Amino acid sequence: MTQHEVMSKLSEIIDETKTGVLATVDSDNNPHVRWMTPAVLRDREATVFAVTCPDFEKATHLKTNPHVDWMFQSRTLDRVVHVHGVVNVVDNPSLKNEVLEVLAPRLDVFWRVNCESSEFLVLDTVVEAAMYSEPLSNTRERITFN
Repeated sequence: MTQHEVMSKLSEIIDETKTGVLATVDSDNNPHVRWMTPAVLRDREATVFAVTCPDFEKATHLKTNPHVDWMFQSRTLDRVVHVHGVVNVVDNPSLKNEVLEVLAPRLDVFWRVNCESSEFLVLDTVVEAAMYSEPLSNTRERITFN
């Protein structure tokens, strides 16, 4: 499986489920996981995007340790993608607009319970490795990204 193929499968899962689980590590090396609303932008191949508020705990974790893991699974749990990467926390108006074009319809709850729409940051996860698996057929393949 190529990098492009695993990112295509990841994109299919995100399009279907609209969610993923993000794991970060705090300054005491304790892991934290949370549901997120991710996106893969078609012209940015090996990257997973999400948004957060500047004062959220995960933003603090990422300043200390930018290494993260993501887990994505299909609704029927027959396809799973684990992603390991490094997050860049970005406050760039152009990238914010690009990410919002894709994510805005999915962020209803985020805006109701979180920061003002002008205060958010983009989490730009550069994928270093991914594992694609199909548990029912015992298929598993690990891909390292350049």
